[in-house]
Amino acid sequence: MEDFKIRTYGWQELAILYAPDLTPESAGKRLSSWIRFNPKLTHELQESGWKKGQRVLTPLQVRIIIQYLGEP
Repeated sequence: MEDFKIRTYGWQELAILYAPDLTPESAGKRLSSWIRFNPKLTHELQESGWKKGQRVLTPLQVRIIIQYLGEP
């Protein structure tokens, strides 16, 4: 597998990397639940300008997610 690159990702695009066995919609919901149930991750994403329902993640937001969830 290629090395994971920090860049702008679509929400479902990143979610599918974490859950390739799921449909894009289900993978997106799973990523949402992981973030929702991790208050520190949620707070740090909000500090970076992230809002619930955002469809595109900035490289900074991707980096924050990886700090908590690891690389997909």
